[in-house]
Amino acid sequence: MLYMKTAILTIRLDKELDELLSKASRRTGKNRSEIAREALRRQIRLETFEDLRRRIMPFAEARGYLTDEDIFAKIS
Repeated sequence: MLYMKTAILTIRLDKELDELLSKASRRTGKNRSEIAREALRRQIRLETFEDLRRRIMPFAEARGYLTDEDIFAKIS
């Protein structure tokens, strides 16, 4: 197995989020850290996508693409 350098992040969870995380862990069989890492990856990808979308929108609007439907109609 390859040695992977890791970093440790400590976060504080309120009681409700702690309980939700524990329930998700039991339900999925994943440990709490796995769930937190997956959620963090998903959130970062979403924010990256939204940032790219904000930056590209002026170019799309200049070409008449105002909604997602406009884009889907073009590529369908």
